[in-house]
Parts: sequence; C-alpha cells; structure tokens
Amino acid sequence: MRHTFFCIDGHTAGNPVRLVAGGAPLLRGASMAERRQDFLARFDWIRTGLCFEPRGHDMMSGGFLYPPCADADAAILFIETSGCLPMCGHGTIGMITFGLENGLITPREPGRLRVEVPAGVIDIDYVAEGNRVRSVKIRNVPAYLATQGIEIDVPGFGPLSIDVAYGGNYYAIIEPQGAYTGLDDLGAARLVELSRTIRERVQAVYDPVHPLEPTIRGVSHVLWADAPKGEGADGRNAVFYGERAIDRSPCGTGTSARLAHLAATGRLQVGDRFVHESYIGSRFVGRVEAETMIGGQAAIVPSIEGSAIATGFNTIWIDREDPFFAGFTVV
Repeated sequence: MRHTFFCIDGHTAGNPVRLVAGGAPLLRGASMAERRQDFLARFDWIRTGLCFEPRGHDMMSGGFLYPPCADADAAILFIETSGCLPMCGHGTIGMITFGLENGLITPREPGRLRVEVPAGVIDIDYVAEGNRVRSVKIRNVPAYLATQGIEIDVPGFGPLSIDVAYGGNYYAIIEPQGAYTGLDDLGAARLVELSRTIRERVQAVYDPVHPLEPTIRGVSHVLWADAPKGEGADGRNAVFYGERAIDRSPCGTGTSARLAHLAATGRLQVGDRFVHESYIGSRFVGRVEAETMIGGQAAIVPSIEGSAIATGFNTIWIDREDPFFAGFTVV
C-alpha cells in the first residue's frame, strides 16, 4: 500500500520545517495531548518515515494541522527525529507561516491566532504583507526552572553543573564552566558527541514531570548557552536534539526555557527583551511577558518572535513495499 503526503517544505531561521498539508491520519482524543498519545501508539511510522532517511535527515521536523479540540483557530501535532514533541517553537513559526500563506488557516481575527498544541493553547500575533507572512510571535505555554545544580562527570571532558528548565520541552542547560569555555572552542561534531552523554547522565538521575500534564516528562534536549557573537544579541546557544542534530535556529522552546532560567536566577525581569542567536547566527526575539504559576510552581509566560521561508511543495510517498518505509538512521 502506498501512502501519499502533500507537504510544504521550508525553514525557520535555518532549521527545517515540513508542514504536512495532506495525508494526516485521523486521531482519537479530546485534546491534542490525547491525540499525540494516539499518534505515537498507532502512527509513529509516519513520523519516522517522513523525518528519517531516505525522505528526511537528522534535523528534519514538522507537523500536521488539525481542527482544534479547544477554543482555537487551529491545532498542530509536531513531529521530528527526536519524537512527537509537546511543543515546538520554530515548527510553529514555520507551520503558521506556510499555513497562512497557502490558505490552510483562516484566522477569526486578522493578525491573531489561537492554536492548540499538545502542551496547551498558545496565542499568536503575526505580521502579513499581501500574501507573505513577515513575522510570527508566539506567546508560549508557561515556562519554568525545574531544578538546578545537577552534578555530572563527562568522560574526557570533566565535571559539569546542569540546570533543567521547561519551555515546552525539558532542557538540560549548560553555561560556560570548567572545560566548556564557549561554542566556538568545541565545534558541532564535538557538541553532538558530548550532548548524547550529558543527556544520558542527566536522565539517569533526574526525571522531570510536567505539573499539569504527566505525559510530558523527561529531559529531551541539551542547550549549550554562550555569550552573544553578533551586535545587538543578548545570548547565543546550540541546542542538541534527537541523536545527532544541532538546531540551526535559536530554538523556540529552548529560548523559552532559557528565558525562564534567566528570570528564575534574577537575570531577567518581566518586560525584558532577549535576542537569542543560534549556532549559525540566526535570531529569535524573546521576551518575559508575565509571571505566572503552573501547578504551584513559579513560572513565566515567554514569547518568541521569528520568521520562516517556504522553499517548495513536496509530494512524498511511503510505500509499504519499500524496505525502508519507516525510515532509518545512521548514528
């Protein structure tokens, strides 16, 4: 049997986004959180088939548009090589951009959207000129600092103190210390190698669970923080996900987690703006919009603003007679 998926491909700040505009499976569930679990149980071969080789690659991510369960304009289910994420910032910016530009999303109020994602409901402001969407600003789900000072030892590198923050996914955050003097001194290949070990060692001793949604748990990403490189930026990062991916964008949920981390440690206040650079120099503009609580946990409401570019239409077949119909990875 051949399954056909009609896709719009593009990127947000350099990181790939594949919006599956046709071919999404019908899902069970009264919320996008429940639909996410149904997708993982019955249709994860679609994620791996579209994101892994030979139809994708290590950095591939994207998602599907669905009718919302909550009071919203649209709903998104995210897919990427690391899994079916509760929230994806760069993916949201890309899919909202491509969806609006191609008539797949009709806002009730021009310039504003409410979108349901597995992590909750997010508010979006966008700027359009004619048929082009110039920027998308996400008022994200609440973000918070989960824990500080996890001490690990990385063979061949040395001891590190790790903080963990949530911005839609859980991030192990590493600030310059010890053998880590900055991103440029390591390089992408070394970052990938170290990040795998760091994530494994953090997961072995700490398993965070979302205060309101127990299906969101565990450290999935590693964020290496650094001083800014370009003029006008406030910080720089490299985010590791999957098995060997370094985010080309500044990472939307990673930026949200970093904002929560900086706010909780007294380095950002409500209203402060934070321009975040990626490993390749692209930027998101983050802001601490408000303070809030989540399940008794002090948190912030972060926002992230960025832009995306569509690169073309892509019709993809997943054929059950293909020995690699579910994709493969080479680590």
